[in-house]
Amino acid sequence: MSKKVIRPYNGPAGGWGALRSVAKHLLEQDVPVHGARTLLSANQPDGFDCPGCAWPDRDHTSTFEFCENGAKAVAAEATRHRATPELLGQYTVAELAGYSDQWLENLGRLTHPMRWDAASDRYLPIAWDEAFARIAAHLNALDSPDRALFYTSGRCSNEAAFLYQLFVREYGTNNFPDCSNMCHEPSGTAMKAQLGIGKGTVQLHDFEIAEAILIFGQNPGTNHPRMLGELRKAAKRGAAIVSFNPLRERGLERFADPQDALEMLHDGSTRISSDYFQLRIGGDLAAVKGMIKRTLEVDAQAQRDGRERVIDLDFIAEHTQGFEAFAAEVAGESWDTIETESGLTRAQLERAGDIYLQAKSVICCWGMGITQHKHSVATIQMLCNLLLLRGNIGRPGAGPCPVRGHSNVQGDRTMGIYEKPAPEFLDRLRDVFGFEPPREHGHDTVGAIEAMLDGRCTTFFGLGGNFATATPDTEATHRALRGCDLTVHVTTKLNRSHLVHGRDAYILPCLGRTEIDIQEAGAQAVTVEDSMSMVHLSAGINAPASPELLSEPAIVARLAAATLGERSKVPWLWLIGDYDRIRDRIAAVFDDFHDFNRRVRVPGGFHLTNSAAQRRWTNPEGKALFKAHAVPTDLPVHRARAGREQPVFTLATTRSHDQYNTTIYGTNDRYRGVFGERRVLFIHRDDIAELGLQAGDWVDLESLCEDGVQRIARRFLLVEYNIPRGCLAAYYPETNALVPLSSFADEARTPTSKSIPVIVYAHQPQPAQGLRSARDIGLVRID
Repeated sequence: MSKKVIRPYNGPAGGWGALRSVAKHLLEQDVPVHGARTLLSANQPDGFDCPGCAWPDRDHTSTFEFCENGAKAVAAEATRHRATPELLGQYTVAELAGYSDQWLENLGRLTHPMRWDAASDRYLPIAWDEAFARIAAHLNALDSPDRALFYTSGRCSNEAAFLYQLFVREYGTNNFPDCSNMCHEPSGTAMKAQLGIGKGTVQLHDFEIAEAILIFGQNPGTNHPRMLGELRKAAKRGAAIVSFNPLRERGLERFADPQDALEMLHDGSTRISSDYFQLRIGGDLAAVKGMIKRTLEVDAQAQRDGRERVIDLDFIAEHTQGFEAFAAEVAGESWDTIETESGLTRAQLERAGDIYLQAKSVICCWGMGITQHKHSVATIQMLCNLLLLRGNIGRPGAGPCPVRGHSNVQGDRTMGIYEKPAPEFLDRLRDVFGFEPPREHGHDTVGAIEAMLDGRCTTFFGLGGNFATATPDTEATHRALRGCDLTVHVTTKLNRSHLVHGRDAYILPCLGRTEIDIQEAGAQAVTVEDSMSMVHLSAGINAPASPELLSEPAIVARLAAATLGERSKVPWLWLIGDYDRIRDRIAAVFDDFHDFNRRVRVPGGFHLTNSAAQRRWTNPEGKALFKAHAVPTDLPVHRARAGREQPVFTLATTRSHDQYNTTIYGTNDRYRGVFGERRVLFIHRDDIAELGLQAGDWVDLESLCEDGVQRIARRFLLVEYNIPRGCLAAYYPETNALVPLSSFADEARTPTSKSIPVIVYAHQPQPAQGLRSARDIGLVRID
């Protein structure tokens, strides 16, 4: 077990610490030489797309662009460790469930398809044909296709996602819960209604010329390290970079580029944020509205003085609708409310507004610190309102930029992984493939859990991901999965979801993106879409971890052929013989993918059309809409605090630095100074004192839910941290149990994992025998 240590981290993000961390992970995965060669092939013309985040590449042909988290993801996939049937056969599922997520991850790559054996409580190997036949028989025995759920992770390719949605719709349902439902669903919901398209409008070259970059609810140093390279360049040329985040995050403060020899040689770094505003958790809408209020007040004064207006009247008149009503609503919002709910002073908000006013081109970036709130859709629309005021959409160096996580989460949605498909899309599927797709909307992630709990859905199929760990309300989710008649998971490694299974359960191991995929026509490449709508090829270079592995497209196609049989209109097995055939079908369904196979072979791929970037507004109104929203003052946390004397905190779940989504690489969080421990609670020093506790004490957390269910997460270490009073942060999935299934974003239904009302009290019983108190081993504070 790692020694538990808390110590301030004073270095920059990146730098020598990042290089040492990558070397450590390569050695742990037993790939010190092979892994390094693999890393150098990531994001290259003849290589593979990084299986980590969706941040785009400069041109997909440059030399290796270092990224610590991407390196960890590649090393984890290229590991020499193997979770063979012989190894797994040593453990019952009950025994495996007692190990940590990190331990499960480190077992290595799965090598054979397996089926759970109830008599021995073990996963035992099964032949592929038998597995497909048994799963198909189960699907065909259901009294309705809507009894089955088909989950999708954001790591699967465009080709796999397209085949998957095609199979499931020909089977007869739109039950497509996916990882978007838990992260950026509010971004798509908000922008599609307001701008006509649910994707960001900026590209990488816009970062080269933007005069101001505003960053909300995002920690790129841990979650998107390659983004720091763009921010570093922008900072060096004098662009204003303004960060709005409750926690002081090192990646938003200083960055040392591991590829800059001079900076590394002199142990230097670059300041990233020119201004850093530590607002309250959930206070972003109020803060942005304060910036808008400042902008409108300065504009009104300019009008009174006979000076040039500061808002873009021509753009507003030609391209927008609803400005007058919006401006009146903003004028009616009091500064007192804005200050109270944002946690920032009027002077700070006016400073932020003035930075916006002084810049001719502005990019607004945001992450899951924005999307996982009840009012997340309203917050994103307020960000777009801010941009619309001065014409900062459809202008070079400007626009909205939702920074998505999984490497192809945006591409999956483009390919049709959506529980509420557009009628026009279904019409194209019908016309191209000759069957009538189902029209009734299906279940999203929250709806899927509810449907499993009440028995409406009895079958769960997961194409990647770790559903049991990624989802909210852990106890309810686990109960839902265990109530299924069948659970199936396509995966590269063992994870918690495979241990929380139905009465019949299968694990189907697949190729990773780093591996060579041989089909009838030879080695294949797949495609992915990054978060800025660039589509490019990805071809692995490593031999498969096992000769038994199948690609994701092959697994989907073979299951579809087994399930649908002769009644299918789709030549499933022919399609996977050459992925060009799949791409031809994609081009037939989506106009934006015309001439797909030729265009994607151009180095760097091609960019999908973005109507809002061209100032074409494809929403029903035909205009970009100003959307008025009051600053929320009656959220669950407000109601929880009403009439309660003890302190009620707002808890935000977050990642550690040794983590990517639900994958745990280690127990360190270097930039926050945490080593050897994941059950930590970041808290302001004055809040610790008010609780009558000390840094290093162990505490329990209880969420104050409005559904009458008691939810407690036990034994967390108090860590003093630079975070606003009344706010807490802790890692997920350890705190997912505190998020009620019934608490989700208005309109988008994303779990409110960043705004959980909780109370904190001393842990009982005391730490296990033999474990000294945290203070005794130097666990003190972080500045």
